[in-house]
Amino acid sequence: MTFSLAAVLGIVEGISEFLPISSTGHLILAQRLLGMQQTEILKSFDIAIQLGAILAVVLIYGRSIKRTPKAWLPIFVAFLPTAVIGFLLHTIVKTYLLGNSSVVVWALFIGGLFIVLFELLYKKETGAIRSLEAIPLKTAFAIGLCQSLALVPGVSRSAATIFGGMLLGIERRTIVDFSFLLAIPTMAAATGLDLLKSAHLFSTHDAEMLGIGFLVSFVTAYIVIRWLLKFVQTHTFTVFGYERIIVAIVFWV
Repeated sequence: MTFSLAAVLGIVEGISEFLPISSTGHLILAQRLLGMQQTEILKSFDIAIQLGAILAVVLIYGRSIKRTPKAWLPIFVAFLPTAVIGFLLHTIVKTYLLGNSSVVVWALFIGGLFIVLFELLYKKETGAIRSLEAIPLKTAFAIGLCQSLALVPGVSRSAATIFGGMLLGIERRTIVDFSFLLAIPTMAAATGLDLLKSAHLFSTHDAEMLGIGFLVSFVTAYIVIRWLLKFVQTHTFTVFGYERIIVAIVFWV
């Protein structure tokens, strides 16, 4: 991998991680477009550069995290299902799903249709939950189960948690905040588990490229999160559903 390729993948990760379009899916398709071979190191690279996006969340939400410590209980409960399922299926997912562009294209297309239809039919509830601390633990656990669907490349983690939360009666901006914060333990655990199993495969050059991808994804994710928090105040997610459908059709063609 070259410096420029690592930077491009960092940009793709930073842009797509917190938008409901699937960062892993877009990384896999971008790598295919760039003619990159799906090796174990590249698969680990895709997982590890998520740490840059995590750092962006920590930086943006740092003060609010300190002000609302009670919010971490539902976040931890939501993290548990993904942690258990991800640990049990890590080898299967990495061996058979990561790098599979056919799975990605189908997941992007079906997910895009779901987003468009959801936004057409969704009616805002007057009694929607408006604070992180008010999210019931059973609801948080259900959101965690929704997040587990994102083990399939192309099924966006943010989309699964955001739309799952909205269906469960959480206000749009609140579930967006919850989804971002839930990303911290989820992606940290996923990266830690993968590096624990794959770190011995990385050469010095690979580690340097990972550092570049990390830095670029951090900067890009920081900009995207700031933009998205303003976007959701006045817009729906329909445009991202269309983006997924268009990308899927382009790759089919």
